[in-house]
Amino acid sequence: MRAYVFPGQGAQFSGMGKDLHDASAAARELFAQADEILGFSISQTMFEGTDEELKQTKVTQPAIFLHSVILSKVMGDGFQPDMVAGHSLGEFSALVSAGAMNFEDGVKLVSQRAQAMQKACEAEPSTMAAILGLADDIVEQICSETEGVVVAANYNCPGQLVISGSFPAVEAACAKCTEAGAIRAILLPVGGAFHSPLMEPARAELEAAIRNTHFQAPVCPVYQNVVASAVTDPETIQANLVAQLTAPVRWTQTMQNMIADGATEAIEVGPGKVLQGLFKKVDRRFPTSSGSIES
Repeated sequence: MRAYVFPGQGAQFSGMGKDLHDASAAARELFAQADEILGFSISQTMFEGTDEELKQTKVTQPAIFLHSVILSKVMGDGFQPDMVAGHSLGEFSALVSAGAMNFEDGVKLVSQRAQAMQKACEAEPSTMAAILGLADDIVEQICSETEGVVVAANYNCPGQLVISGSFPAVEAACAKCTEAGAIRAILLPVGGAFHSPLMEPARAELEAAIRNTHFQAPVCPVYQNVVASAVTDPETIQANLVAQLTAPVRWTQTMQNMIADGATEAIEVGPGKVLQGLFKKVDRRFPTSSGSIES
């Protein structure tokens, strides 16, 4: 069974998507459509922009989404999913690729999400940190005992958990994690505390947009971040998308559940190979590959 997985923020690179644009008339049409919807030439920024330009949240999230979704539509061996999942932002790519919502609505929602998150980040300075080599339950306990806002945000793979919150609380939790035996505790170069209570203003803003968007049953189960399990009901998908902004990304559990439910290979659709590496941390023998426009 094929599991198609879609990367999140951080996978962007200068020149991303140009190979798709040059190789496919269908891809060129979708890039043009996205430029029109967004009101600026995101395609030009993707193809020619600097790394700094691509780091802007209003650009980063739609850029990764477009790369992933357009690739899913022009893949050389076709897009034939038995199950899909996406890491954070990648969940929107997974949902559009699996037919739960249309391309235009996906572009609009991702743009609204990016702008709402940017505003929340500017309202209260905050950050995230990766904790390496410490059991999840120990990190969770340290977060719960640390003064201020700091929570487990991204369960990326066994031994890698990202925490999120206010600067003082995250820094204090990092120090405690190091004392508890973590191999490393690394502050991440991000704009704010994603997947934490500090994203509540963005969640409230995005909820109205999600509720006003038409969703339908996807062509295959979608393993959503909030529950890490297979979902097909449109209303449940919407509710989980809303919750995702302030709830943790349960990617470790998602990978484990996909494998337990019969996945025999994972194909990463979008820029980079981060998710393939995370699957190898769960099972180093599990087959992974990148989606390609070549047949």
